Amino acid sequence: MSNNEELERATGEKEVKSLEFRLGAFGAAVPLVFFVVWAISISVLQLSSEIGLVLGAVLGLTLGLLFCKSKWADYAQGLFDGLAQPVGVIAMVAWFYAGMFAQVLQVGGLVEGLVWVGSVTGVEGGLFVALTFLLAATFSTAVGTGYGTTVAFCTLMFPAGIAVGADPVMLFAAILAGAVFGDNLAPVSDTTIVSATTQDADVPGVVRSRFKYSIIAAVPATLLFAIFGGAGETVETEQAAVNAMVESTNPAGLIMLVPFAIVLVLALSGHHLITSLTWGIISAIPLIVFLKLGTFSEIIRFNPDSDAIVEGALIDGITGYVNMAILILLIVAAAHLLRLGGTMEAITTGLVKWIKNSIRRAEFAIWGIVAMLNSAITINTAAEIAAAPFVRELGEKYKIHRYRRANMLDAVTSALGYIFPWGAPVLLGWSTISSLQEKTYSWLPVVQPTEVFPFVFQGWFLVIVMLVAALTGWGLRYEGKNGEELKEAPRD
Repeated sequence: MSNNEELERATGEKEVKSLEFRLGAFGAAVPLVFFVVWAISISVLQLSSEIGLVLGAVLGLTLGLLFCKSKWADYAQGLFDGLAQPVGVIAMVAWFYAGMFAQVLQVGGLVEGLVWVGSVTGVEGGLFVALTFLLAATFSTAVGTGYGTTVAFCTLMFPAGIAVGADPVMLFAAILAGAVFGDNLAPVSDTTIVSATTQDADVPGVVRSRFKYSIIAAVPATLLFAIFGGAGETVETEQAAVNAMVESTNPAGLIMLVPFAIVLVLALSGHHLITSLTWGIISAIPLIVFLKLGTFSEIIRFNPDSDAIVEGALIDGITGYVNMAILILLIVAAAHLLRLGGTMEAITTGLVKWIKNSIRRAEFAIWGIVAMLNSAITINTAAEIAAAPFVRELGEKYKIHRYRRANMLDAVTSALGYIFPWGAPVLLGWSTISSLQEKTYSWLPVVQPTEVFPFVFQGWFLVIVMLVAALTGWGLRYEGKNGEELKEAPRD
């Protein structure tokens, strides 16, 4: 007996196979279209937040009910069927484990350790900007959070860089570019997890296959930051404060690279991501406690006076992704309604007429869809989730390998999410620097989001690399009957 049959027997509900909507296929797209319009609107109004996006998704699904000509009970069941899709649940659980791991590494002082590396090298100006990019890329790859990297490095590396003659715009851009690198490549990154799971691909295989794209973009980005990053003026008046800031860093936190290496080796050797992250957490906690890098209460503690009762890094790692976990389930459900209402089939049919038998056009269409949605939706993971069904539908139609689809989806998403002035991480970094100037370093220049976006080199190069790959077929692999990678298109 299949899982669906067992579910039907247990619940008494049959899985809905199709739905009929007013306005036909467009009616089925109402929930997702409303969500995209909502996301653009709150972005323009600078009111974007994860919980705000959740509300937009709920309102869109509710509006879709009014366009449904089938029984409303069938619409509701179709919605629940979509919420139960494995892709959303897998990504949600993986995020929780990745979030816990990232928070534990921060308790162990990995950020301070990486900043210490930069402080003892004695580099200035453009070399400091290039080093900041490399350190931010290392950190974001280790912990899998581009947003966390942006906040941490704007807080610690930005003031230090300004003090040693780094150009403010280039320094901010280098931090964002480093976040792009890790968000795209890290096995524990939310975008990596979503891009892999939505295309039914394994995370280790995806990471191995995308390394070449990331490095090709990173090499010229590093050189440009080194060449053009030193136009700032060295700050003399606050040197004592700068020295005190640098002295507060601690190289001991670099030991947290060991748990990161364990996760990386296990993941790339074929172990399940959850298994790899579990061993990373298990290995990190004893190091933190026994080496006195932090206390066990910082990892987990019980506080009856708090509303949450349970506090600490493990809880922070989970709660940091709760809103996004809800959002992915809702968007996956909206995508399922697209299939039930025939929207996906109609869009695919229209694109196929334009694509015909050209694999180059197929990949360009995939690149364009992902770029368009990321330009509109300010939180890159949400944009990736919205684009994923279209990428999968077209990719399977033209037998493009799941690794290739995941890479096209993730690279463009990770890049554009840190470029546009209305993007959440750009605004997050800007607000962090503004707060530092107001509360701590009055001499700190504030870089506006509109100033920095042309210089996020890793992001722009990654977008260009994937466009060239789509138009030329570089790196293209087809999918065989058993999921194997093929250089030539398989025969039906």
